[in-house]
Amino acid sequence: MLTDQEIQGLIRSSKEIKEKIPVGGYKEENGHRRCNLKLESTEEDEVKLFSVFVRQNSYFLENFSIGLRYQTNDNVLGTITLVRYNGPHGETSRAPDGHYAQSHIHRITAKEMESGSVQPQESHRQPTDRYSTLEDALVVFFADVGVTNYSDYFPELIQGTLF
Repeated sequence: MLTDQEIQGLIRSSKEIKEKIPVGGYKEENGHRRCNLKLESTEEDEVKLFSVFVRQNSYFLENFSIGLRYQTNDNVLGTITLVRYNGPHGETSRAPDGHYAQSHIHRITAKEMESGSVQPQESHRQPTDRYSTLEDALVVFFADVGVTNYSDYFPELIQGTLF
């Protein structure tokens, strides 16, 4: 199991994208645009493997999810989703805090892992106003999770706006 401090260390560790699937843009599938990334971290002379999933509803563009997964060396744990950056889901009634109607971030905790979960649960979320679109969320996500070469794979994210 990982401690909360180890989880935060994994999230913040410096990482590089090694592969993007599909190479250019996104794949349309089941009403969603999607792509996957393979990442590596080489901090502390130990290669650690990560992956990122990016999903966006093709019809409700504000509904998206970006997640960072860590491939453990533990056969029982397998892959753990450390953090997920979501846009609004367009709902207000499923949770008292109304987080489904706004952008929010889920982070896994040591307590959730101890209970057998390898994904952040709905109970541990934080509403945010740091992003409102998928593009804004990708920039925030890549900065927060230490991806150093994202502009090589997402050059459109580094272009400034004209107005």
